[in-house]
Amino acid sequence: MISDEVNLTGVAVPITTHALRLRVVPSVDHERGRQISSLLWRGGLLVADVLIGSVAALLAVVERFGVTQPLGPSPTYVALIVIAPLAWPAMLAVNGTYDDHRLSHGTSEFGRIANGGLWMLALLVVLSYVSHSDISRQVAAVGVSAMVGLSLAAHLTGRLLLHRRIRVGGSIHRAFVIGSGDEVRGLVDHIGRLPQSGLRVVGVCLAEGTDGSAGEPYALHRSSITEILEEARSAAADTVVVAGSGLLSGLELRRLSWDLEGTGIRLLVAPGGTELAGPRLVIRPIGGLPLLDVQAPGLHGPTWWLKSVLDRLFAAAGSVVLSPLFAAIALAVRLSSPGPVLYRQSRVGLNGREFTLLKFRTMYEGADRDLATLAELNEHDGPLFKMRRDPRVTPVGRFLRRYSLDELPQLWNVMTGTMSVIGPRPPLASEVDRYPGDLRRRRLLVRPGITGLWQVSGRSDLSWDETVRLDLQYVENWSVFLDAAVMWKTLRAVVSGRGAY
Repeated sequence: MISDEVNLTGVAVPITTHALRLRVVPSVDHERGRQISSLLWRGGLLVADVLIGSVAALLAVVERFGVTQPLGPSPTYVALIVIAPLAWPAMLAVNGTYDDHRLSHGTSEFGRIANGGLWMLALLVVLSYVSHSDISRQVAAVGVSAMVGLSLAAHLTGRLLLHRRIRVGGSIHRAFVIGSGDEVRGLVDHIGRLPQSGLRVVGVCLAEGTDGSAGEPYALHRSSITEILEEARSAAADTVVVAGSGLLSGLELRRLSWDLEGTGIRLLVAPGGTELAGPRLVIRPIGGLPLLDVQAPGLHGPTWWLKSVLDRLFAAAGSVVLSPLFAAIALAVRLSSPGPVLYRQSRVGLNGREFTLLKFRTMYEGADRDLATLAELNEHDGPLFKMRRDPRVTPVGRFLRRYSLDELPQLWNVMTGTMSVIGPRPPLASEVDRYPGDLRRRRLLVRPGITGLWQVSGRSDLSWDETVRLDLQYVENWSVFLDAAVMWKTLRAVVSGRGAY
């Protein structure tokens, strides 16, 4: 055990660093070459917003006064066209749009662009009042709307390009994780499931006593906080992540933050529950002591009732709009093989109540009777039978499954209130029987959905444990923004067809 001390308000306080077993992922040169410069990427977005400010202002003035008199009745609009390219990115910067941690994930970047539009509108009002000029309301509305719309498109395009770079091995930040064995493993797994975050774990530091498997390609050292920082630098890490509180005390964490100042390495501290998302975690300072307030999930109240109403409206509208597609699919199913058009299966819904789930039939009639002969070919580790080349699936059924068209009849389940548009998977009774008691209660607190986190995260490619984790994650962290994000990702998942078989 290594001791040190620091002087706080004139009192020497001992700082104790526990003996550690340090496991460092070996540095790989080609991985360093894939480092994505966040500064360069944010600079590209800034340049795009400068151009957008100029184009939007010019278009607004031309739209109001025409091409023959593009500058309007006064020099005010000349100034507007000159100032807009600088003022617009400035408004976005003030709102934190270019902050590093919003670069590749989350919806706050887009919300702050919309908020920047409000600030830009307020700036135009103030400038009009101060300069005693009369800026056309039409010019202001069209210009700001164009800025917001074009910037949203530009930042979304930039994020998609960034995600493509990340998928081929790139990373924005290289993370060095510190904590006890279980905490580190949980956090590393969580980061690995979210490559779009831009984090790549390049090293871990485990508390003494953590079991290590023989033959792992890691070096073991006795270490202090100073040595941890040296190892983080040698691994080219720009982020140190403390996983929970199993390793460092409050004073040690403070000392670590001091040591990181001026090094260019940022410090992140993960709460113990990695499955709880930001909307439920709020810092409540009490007398200078920051406490993490874990709020109850928003499964009641006006927003939850609004979700139920919108579900039914969406299902009703979708059924009307897609009725020609329904008819075409029903005809194709009927002509492809004898049997009913719809397949009915008992599933478990809200509060454990069973209901009949509807799907377009994708298998030959009597396929359930052949399941026993194929059981040993199951490619899924859970109670569901999954097989990539299932001989029971018809050619039409294979196409329907690939693009999730077989699930369209579940719009009727939504209208009857047994399902939601977005929610956890509708489980079988055999799946529910495998849930632990507390998990079963939490998992069945909401209606199952036609789509959800499981569908946008890999569908049949997921393990049973992973699907259960995603189902529970949705229940614990439901919000309107989460539903919007899932809906957007569902469109991409359906088009790609990944994990559907």
